[in-house]
Amino acid sequence: MSSVHNRSVLQLIGAALCWSLAGVLIKHVGTTWSGLAVAGGRGAIAAVFLLLTCRGLRFHFSRAQVVAAVLYALCTVLFCWATTLTTAANAILIQYTAPVWVALLGARFLGERASRLDWLAIAVILGGMAIFLQDGLASGHLAGDLLALLSGLSFGATVVALRRQKDGSPVESIILGNILAGLICLPWILRAPPLPAGGWVALVALGTVQLGLSYWLYARAIRHVTALEAVLIPIIEPLLNPLWVLLFMGEAPSGLALLGGAVVIAGVSVRSLLATRART
Repeated sequence: MSSVHNRSVLQLIGAALCWSLAGVLIKHVGTTWSGLAVAGGRGAIAAVFLLLTCRGLRFHFSRAQVVAAVLYALCTVLFCWATTLTTAANAILIQYTAPVWVALLGARFLGERASRLDWLAIAVILGGMAIFLQDGLASGHLAGDLLALLSGLSFGATVVALRRQKDGSPVESIILGNILAGLICLPWILRAPPLPAGGWVALVALGTVQLGLSYWLYARAIRHVTALEAVLIPIIEPLLNPLWVLLFMGEAPSGLALLGGAVVIAGVSVRSLLATRART
């Protein structure tokens, strides 16, 4: 293997590790701030980080660029809000159902028909989703689980909207989305109590490392790794996210959540593996 490929694999692993910090950092800041305040602060910091580190940006405010930005902002705000109202495991694993929405919305807006394999994976993932909702009813976290479900839907819609930008770069929409998230949540930030020093460290890490650095690494890695690696390595994120929360916050997922997560990850992974194998 070439040194470029090895470096790209490490960058992809690094991006997934950065993403996986969302749960523990949001939970930490969320002990003082509401989920909406956390979402706004994270978005504002991420926007500044990306503006300072990305070159050749083009903000033309086309319909496609703005729609993708709005959907991205909705996704990030809902995810932060969900993470403060349910377990980190439920929030990230329910959001991981996004491929269901990509398949359904892609058929409508991109003209990409779902295959039999897609429909089988969708059925499996919906089964996992039903287990999560049952867990939410049993544990009193139903509101957070429903927000996570909406976050997964908006994430899938974001992917479709980004792909509709034929000659555009997704980073401009992501920056605009982060700015929009900060503006939407500004009232909750202004009403929030002062953050302690540790809370500010966690919030800055959310914006710069968990969102900003992860995107920087992923954008550079994806061009030099195989499709199989691009599918398998990011699965580190939903596996490690609940683990960090368990180790540092003492929040353990329920048995139903673990079962639902296993079903969702299996459905997404097997579908991606078989689709990649068919293409090659």
